Amino acid sequence: MRSGRRSDEEFVEFARANSARLQRAAYLLTGDRHQAEEAAQAALVRVYASWGRVRRKDPYAYTRTVLANLLTDQWRRPMREYATEQLPEQPVARDVADDVTRRRWLIGALKALSPRERAVVVMRHFFDITEVDVARELNLSLGTVKSLNSRALAKLRVSIPSPRHSMESGAAR
Repeated sequence: MRSGRRSDEEFVEFARANSARLQRAAYLLTGDRHQAEEAAQAALVRVYASWGRVRRKDPYAYTRTVLANLLTDQWRRPMREYATEQLPEQPVARDVADDVTRRRWLIGALKALSPRERAVVVMRHFFDITEVDVARELNLSLGTVKSLNSRALAKLRVSIPSPRHSMESGAAR
């Protein structure tokens, strides 16, 4: 019984330490704050069910894989909810106009990608994991990961103006 309590305490500590980062990653993958919160929570629930087996290995990598798979499964299923055009406003404690502009640009840029391209870009560049690990975690070939990453980055470079360019053109009007 004591080991079970200790295991639960380890999971709670793990969840507290990593839930914010998982939510940010899910937000980058979905573009929706509420969907991201739900996905991160669902991933943690699934990891808890396997905690005894996972905790001694790399629980964060396992959780990241669970999160990516959860979101991939959602993209494959028909939509049950309809996204709105506006993101909910966040309370602002200080003037963060540049941060907001960059964040909106990033979310808009990521929305222009296919779900698989978005997953590869977020895992590769936000999580900063190798292409080999992305391929393994998304169950794709290494060549597919490289191709998706290259194609996605090319789309981002060509079709979406940088946030700095957008601010300058907006100021000129």
